[in-house]
Amino acid sequence: MKNPFGFIFNRFSHDIGIDLGTANTLVYVRGKGIIIREPSVVAMNKKTKEILAVGEEAKRMVGRTPAHIVAIRPLVDGVISDFEVTEQMLKYFFDRVHKEKFTFFPRPRVIIGIPYGVTEVERRAVEEGAINAGAREVYLIEEPIAAAIGARLPVQDAAGSMIVDIGGGTTEVAVISLGGIVTSRSLRVAGDEMNDDIISYAREKFNLMLGERTAEKIKMEIAAAVPLKQKLETSMRGRDLLSGLPKEIVVNSEQIQEAIAKSVRIIIDNIKSTLEETPPELLADIMDQGIILAGGGALLRGLDTLISEETKTIVHICDDPLTAVARGTGIVLEDLDLLSGVLLPAEFRDR
Repeated sequence: MKNPFGFIFNRFSHDIGIDLGTANTLVYVRGKGIIIREPSVVAMNKKTKEILAVGEEAKRMVGRTPAHIVAIRPLVDGVISDFEVTEQMLKYFFDRVHKEKFTFFPRPRVIIGIPYGVTEVERRAVEEGAINAGAREVYLIEEPIAAAIGARLPVQDAAGSMIVDIGGGTTEVAVISLGGIVTSRSLRVAGDEMNDDIISYAREKFNLMLGERTAEKIKMEIAAAVPLKQKLETSMRGRDLLSGLPKEIVVNSEQIQEAIAKSVRIIIDNIKSTLEETPPELLADIMDQGIILAGGGALLRGLDTLISEETKTIVHICDDPLTAVARGTGIVLEDLDLLSGVLLPAEFRDR
């Protein structure tokens, strides 16, 4: 049933598209574009249950807090692992979006990207979290479709488009036609797994204990999927497991390539498996258009080259791959009537 006060809420609330990621949350506001890009981290006082910080400020606290303060990542592998903290994080973002509007209780319409293949329980958790945080209506869209729309692929045409969205917690591989997913893979191997690979490599090769943020920094600075013409180097700082003292060593891009090779191989094998299951007519379209990479993992040096060599198909990195899903939710928001067919059925709609 349509909400009779919808026109009033529209006047005092923004329509919002959210890429609710394991590593980062991006918020698109209708008519304004992406205005929030923050880490999906919440700092909480365990004694009082008070939220102390959200986003970038909370991420700076990771590994640096006293015992009674914890920095929580409420999403694991793209799904909610801590419902109450996710709700608080969403409420914080809703309030930030509406801080310049004269409203005490914003009631936005919200589109949220979720991984492909999540369970009914996981999907419902996202909807209820958004409603409890203040949303008036909640629409859900599968992240591969949102990323493809954000990359400006013709997802509603009777032609095959292939998107590989490599995020923090999940990698989504999908072939899309006529507004739906024809064949796909959703892997819990992505950017976070590569960070873990680097931590394991440092421990096994150098008896060095690294922090999560240090591993991510090393990945961003020098990681590559293929050998680079010019080796990159950076310092690796942590705790010596033998002496317990601080230790610093210099590592290069070839060593980090070796560290993350297993995760990269899993991603490529799943891309090949998805292609093998794709109908021949759509494969012809993909060969013409190429495979499109999105998400932060698309920025891994040489990954597009390696996928192209392995699949014998052209590979393109979409413009600003980090924001593809958020842009996709925004494009749907801007033309909800025309693109409503790409949305998933949702319980909390038109309330």
